[in-house]
Amino acid sequence: MFIQTETTPNPATLKFLPGQTVLEAGTADFPTAEAAQKSPLAKRIFAVPGVTGVFFGSDFVTVTKDGATSWDHAKPAILGAIMEHFQSGAPVMEGEGQPAGGHAEHSGPDAAIVSQIKELLDTRVRPAVAQDGGDITFHGFERGVVYLHMQGACAGCPSSTLTLKMGIENLLRHYIPEVTEVRPVAG
Repeated sequence: MFIQTETTPNPATLKFLPGQTVLEAGTADFPTAEAAQKSPLAKRIFAVPGVTGVFFGSDFVTVTKDGATSWDHAKPAILGAIMEHFQSGAPVMEGEGQPAGGHAEHSGPDAAIVSQIKELLDTRVRPAVAQDGGDITFHGFERGVVYLHMQGACAGCPSSTLTLKMGIENLLRHYIPEVTEVRPVAG
């Protein structure tokens, strides 16, 4: 098994490409070791000293480390953990908590606008941020403000604010006049 790695715009995050499917559908975000209890793969990666976050996409695993840990030390251990997991035959996720598409539900008077927002996110934004090892999902829409949840490499990335304001906000405002601002939400 050969696992490729790619850097991301976030220097604390690396993208690992195991060359096979990680998740059949959706994404899974594990911002803490406690959140990883339903994933044997995420638990194995969190066992590596210095790991502070794990994120799964369709064909990649994104790992975030703390500032004190060097990639020279963490990367070989993470590669080993991923390789051991896939060779073990254990599932990536256990139980009913299978990953979802990621977008929060929204109904009410703005349902048509929210549908347009989700469509633009799915077709224009999410494929681009997946390239960087992350995901951005719809969280809410209120009085012209779109709230987005940033995951994987996007969470805590120095350029994420610029991506939100200059890229996503401008895109949504161009296509949907009702949108006035885009803001990130925590957790």
